[in-house]
Amino acid sequence: MAAIPSDADPGDQPADHRELNRDLRIFDTDPLAGAGLPLWLPAGTVIRDELERLARDIARADGCVEVRTPVLGKRALYERSGHWAKFSDDMFPPMPVGGDELVLRPANCPHHALIFAADRHSWRELPVRLHEVGAMFRAERSGVVSGLARVRQINLDDTHVFCRPDQLADEVAVALRSALEAQRILGLSVDHVRLSRRGPGPGFLGSEAWWQQAEESLRQAAAAVDLDAFGLELVDGPGEAAFYGPKLDLQVRDGRGHDETIATVQVDGNQPERFDLTYDAADGSRRRVVMVHRGTVGSMERVTAAVLERHRGRLPLWLAPVQVSVLPVAADHDVAARRAVDALVAAGLRARLVVGGSIGTRIRQCRTTRDALVAVVGDAEAAAGVLQVNDFGDGARVELALADLVALAAAAHAARRPVDWP
Repeated sequence: MAAIPSDADPGDQPADHRELNRDLRIFDTDPLAGAGLPLWLPAGTVIRDELERLARDIARADGCVEVRTPVLGKRALYERSGHWAKFSDDMFPPMPVGGDELVLRPANCPHHALIFAADRHSWRELPVRLHEVGAMFRAERSGVVSGLARVRQINLDDTHVFCRPDQLADEVAVALRSALEAQRILGLSVDHVRLSRRGPGPGFLGSEAWWQQAEESLRQAAAAVDLDAFGLELVDGPGEAAFYGPKLDLQVRDGRGHDETIATVQVDGNQPERFDLTYDAADGSRRRVVMVHRGTVGSMERVTAAVLERHRGRLPLWLAPVQVSVLPVAADHDVAARRAVDALVAAGLRARLVVGGSIGTRIRQCRTTRDALVAVVGDAEAAAGVLQVNDFGDGARVELALADLVALAAAAHAARRPVDWP
């Protein structure tokens, strides 16, 4: 049986996730659903589930706790937070319900501020880190929405840290390390880290002294992480800060040379003041917390588009919608092939049986849909109790017993790494 070659080097031509989607069927759009509101198909839902699992694993390892909050809030909530004054033109209009005006939230932080404020906190228990993969909404114009890169509902890996001022630099450093680790796992190359600072003009809230102190904390955090060790430069970005505070942005360049933020760590002195977020200090006084916004994986939509384009649709095994396709050469091999699929699925892997058509046609089908591994069962394999396994990504071709394939693929999936072939 001929070996299946690895995918050819695609060269420098940029990939577009919208074009890749024609073969991969990650998402769909429908005028009846509305522009900028993609429908996640089964393959896309697998990718999104894996990305959310990665986000939660990283958050849990950093001491974050999971919360759940509603996608709606009263207009008064966003007036309190400052979002209404700043972003009302980009928010969906209020919905009058029972005497209240409800709006789809433009950000998750006001709800997280309310959760922190629900309890009294001692200086000894800080920092408090609240994590949620939550939906937020932008009233983007129909003419600017595009694929998964520009949408009206953004599902964001979102953590808010409430800490003492003396903890700020350490918390930012933890978040920055985790964001860099997330991009490493995803295979996304960070071009540089941008220190997004306050610019001139009245559009930034807070005193100049507060901004200088917050920006210095970000510099200290970047120095503690040692960006040089990652081959990264800290680039100054005056005027690129959020209206409520400075931030460290992980910048990537797509295949078309566009500079985009894939993950961010932001300092916020505005929300703690507006929501009166305090803690009991060691001297018995009440002190204001500092709030850190951290997104390590980023938005599910933008990251899915980025990894599809970076890998040209050939996602690593842990992220691939189909991890193993099992192909019986003929009907006589169906029992052995079905046994293999059942064992792989029982181990938590995404496996399918591919029948119908010639073996060559089915192999081409698996290449088109970017299945991670193809395992073929013919007369020789059935007689020997093995499978002929082909890895499309690295070109490996090995004969393995079913138990060995299950063990190797399951280990690679759990560790989010390539299969360690014998």
